[in-house]
Amino acid sequence: MVMRFRMEARMDWEELRSFLAIAREGTLSGAARRLGVRQSTMGRRLAALEDKAGVRLLERTPRGLRLTAAGEAARAEVERMETAALAAERAVSGRDVRLEGVVRLTTVSDFAAAVLMPALAALAARYPGILVELITDDRTLSLAAREAELALRLARPRGQSLRGRRVGEISFGLYASPAYLAAHGAPGRGDGAGHRIILARDDSGVYPETDALAAMAPRAAVALRTDDRASQQAAARAGLGIAVLGHHAASGNGLVRLDSAPLPAREIWLVQHKDTRDVARIRAVAEVVAAQIRAAAPLFAGGVGLDRL
Repeated sequence: MVMRFRMEARMDWEELRSFLAIAREGTLSGAARRLGVRQSTMGRRLAALEDKAGVRLLERTPRGLRLTAAGEAARAEVERMETAALAAERAVSGRDVRLEGVVRLTTVSDFAAAVLMPALAALAARYPGILVELITDDRTLSLAAREAELALRLARPRGQSLRGRRVGEISFGLYASPAYLAAHGAPGRGDGAGHRIILARDDSGVYPETDALAAMAPRAAVALRTDDRASQQAAARAGLGIAVLGHHAASGNGLVRLDSAPLPAREIWLVQHKDTRDVARIRAVAEVVAAQIRAAAPLFAGGVGLDRL
């Protein structure tokens, strides 16, 4: 089935983008957050698009909005339009040689406070015309869809359109609060009996460091499961249990590092889309961030603190 819009209706790209966001998120509120607009705006755009199409594209279900048959067909066409539009946008922006404008940088949440702020301060002093929008999200945002221009990731990038460079490595340790240790004692190298641990919700191998904790303490009680690294750190500080934390995140937070078997380390990759490799402002941000990550090597390894560039 091929979706055809009424000949007299004028297509609006914002309506089409909103339709795609709703189809991907499954709710008006989620789509609104994705595009940074009000939920009521998303509703108006969807209603306007359905009026032009002359057919309902999404239907309400107990689990959210679901595409109708017409909506599925429309989504395929609009995604092709999106791909072409993004390719054109990257081709144009790839010729931008100005050292000014917005650069969206996405990274895991615990990098921001511990490592990146000195880099952003140095960047602002050197290139005052560049504004960094920092997206602290453990999800993998799409560089091809322009959800971000640069990404700091803890795995080698996949995809022929992405270009990445390894800029460092994170080492992990077991940490607990003094209050927790006073109540439960140090765990030693046993099976975790009598202790409480903090794990990730995702046990599919995405977080090998927390998987290692679960394996080394099979008799420990699970006190909390969360994929949010800042919440894992906060839980450990509150005395909820023992957590696996990057040394950079635990440094200076009043936590005690525990003796344990070595935990899996993670590589740090700085990634961007190949079409933006010659954009001056993106290149400038990438160089400053890469330099700061390299300077933070002792902190990531569990050594000395991090100085400003």
